[in-house]
Amino acid sequence: MTRSSPQAVSLLLRAWRGGDKSALDQLMPLVYNELRRLAHHYMIREKAGHTLQTTALVNEAYLRLVDLKQIQWQDRAHFFAIAANFMRRILVDFARSRGYRKRGGGAKKVSLDESLFVSPEPGMELVRIDEALSALAEFDARKARVVELRFFGGMTEEETAEVLQVSRETVKRDWRLARNWLLCELTHGGGKNEPRTVAAD
Repeated sequence: MTRSSPQAVSLLLRAWRGGDKSALDQLMPLVYNELRRLAHHYMIREKAGHTLQTTALVNEAYLRLVDLKQIQWQDRAHFFAIAANFMRRILVDFARSRGYRKRGGGAKKVSLDESLFVSPEPGMELVRIDEALSALAEFDARKARVVELRFFGGMTEEETAEVLQVSRETVKRDWRLARNWLLCELTHGGGKNEPRTVAAD
């Protein structure tokens, strides 16, 4: 990831939180390329010709970020974690608004890289993955965030560890356990059963 200065971004976020509106204007050039990188990782999982394009996804996510009035920004990592979550929500809401799941033909099947999920199926719908992640988040929010940041956001183990403020080893362990749980949920659960506990090492 081409990184903006963590210190500069964190200082501007704190200034923005404190009511300095000019800090927001200074912040955008520092974070724009990274927001585009996040958006690109989300959009490559959508079908060609998707109505919502990368730039539009960046802009929509940024507008939602700007609209957050009460949030206590912690640092650069906090900012990008929330941005990644917004992008996922925007795409899922878009898919649902189009009725893709009901019709079964509008949404591209999300190709799950074998290095991420060892799946016997060629792909899963974005909405199904979102529902499974939401079920996982109900009882293990951190593991769900690891999947969101790594699979959807395209972040490395190091970047994910920074965002979640945990060790790289914790990210590796959470990633392994979460992807196994999700594979089982997507293959057998179908959203009908109560979420199963993620086994610990």
